[in-house]
Amino acid sequence: MDIDINRRLTALFPFFEKDLAAEMSRTGTIQKLRPGEKIFGEGDYIKSFPLVLEGCLRVSRLSGNGAELLLYFLRQGEICAMALTCCIGLQKSNIMMVAEEDSEILRIPVDKPEKWMSEYKSWKEFMMYSYRKRFEELLDTIDAIAFMRLDERLIRFFEERYRSSGKTVFTGTHNDIALQLNTSREVVSRLLSRLEKEGRLITERNIIDYAGLVRK
Repeated sequence: MDIDINRRLTALFPFFEKDLAAEMSRTGTIQKLRPGEKIFGEGDYIKSFPLVLEGCLRVSRLSGNGAELLLYFLRQGEICAMALTCCIGLQKSNIMMVAEEDSEILRIPVDKPEKWMSEYKSWKEFMMYSYRKRFEELLDTIDAIAFMRLDERLIRFFEERYRSSGKTVFTGTHNDIALQLNTSREVVSRLLSRLEKEGRLITERNIIDYAGLVRK
């Protein structure tokens, strides 16, 4: 048993049984990730199940032409219910998971999550809570696509990043945002320019300070 991992798991999940935390620390593997590093993509077999120890992961879907649709973020202490479904069903991944910032995950063997659901009450309850939370986030995403104007979706994009990481600066290009919102770079640039004129954010080369949008 890795004592350091066990200590961290106990601090993050004080409701886990001691035997569960011990088994997780014994069978899991720590992996550090850099921003933009992919954990797995669509069509990949999920060889291990990720649990976020630090940082933030982005979960997305890709269209046939490579456009990315952001589904939700995973934060410290969270798991991806969609990845869990693929693990249990031994199916290929239907999502892409990428590190949004410097992150650290515990990679759990794919045969463990289903086994633990029958052995540990706390794990089963944690799974059900995660399913419900991810489902609610997916509904929010569907509502945003169906009912929100693109400028509202752009503001929501920054608000979600702030809730996920606490950061108020986006490092990347206008095209990066356009891919995640499934629109064009020109449209994103126009909307950002308008928000900057309104004094709600500040844009520089590959940097967007959106503190004015989220700190009200």
